[in-house]
Amino acid sequence: MRFNELPKDGLVLLGCGKMGSALLSGWLANGLRTDSIWIKEPNPSDWLRSQNIRLNTAIPAPPSVVVLAVKPQILNAALAEFENLAVGSTLIISIAAGRTLESLETILGASMPVIRAMPNTPASVNRGMTALIANQNVQAVHREIAELFFNAVGRVVWLEREADIDAVTGVSGSGPAYVFHLVEALAAAGEANGLSSLLAKELAKETVVGAAELIRLSEDSPSTLRENVTSSKGTTAAALQVLMDSKSGLAPLLAKAVEAATKRSKELSEG
Repeated sequence: MRFNELPKDGLVLLGCGKMGSALLSGWLANGLRTDSIWIKEPNPSDWLRSQNIRLNTAIPAPPSVVVLAVKPQILNAALAEFENLAVGSTLIISIAAGRTLESLETILGASMPVIRAMPNTPASVNRGMTALIANQNVQAVHREIAELFFNAVGRVVWLEREADIDAVTGVSGSGPAYVFHLVEALAAAGEANGLSSLLAKELAKETVVGAAELIRLSEDSPSTLRENVTSSKGTTAAALQVLMDSKSGLAPLLAKAVEAATKRSKELSEG
């Protein structure tokens, strides 16, 4: 499926903040016509205003697809005007963190086809990773639409169990922040060892970018790539002895971080 093959009777994006704008930018770049989408956003950015898109106007009744990109705590209020959705024909795609399929069905109606998505912020540079889970009402064509939307900003995986979305949140949803902090920490370590702030930041950033690209393009596993750069009794080996310590190293620290994020995601789901 392509964007020009989407149903003509309405795509609504409810919320167009950072993630909503990242999605919209990817859709437009991949051929979505500006006259085929309606945006609801109370605080539109200058970029959004410049797109010549229907903004905060009356929407089709009912639209074919509604993408929910608002904060979870205001979702119920934002959906108040969408009473015409409870007809079973509108596909709902939600990126509202912590809002389960069951909770969305309670609001919108048990017959609604609903897909829950967990994207991440690299979607803004078309390197996103999105996990999707569908309810029992979702048909093959609905899956194609969801894949079209999120493949436009990166890659997509389908989950078999909704319970897995909490761990997905802990790994890929929150994961970019871990990498950003790694760059911060690596730069700070460089400064502590005598480098200028500017040089340390540049070295840390480009090292992480280059290593990520090498992982993406290489057929070798991350473990093999690590071994390839590690000489016996060399500088990398000395550093890895610290980072790979079974009690205080990076692996147990990340395990605790992902566990904390996963736990918080579950708490949000439980209200």
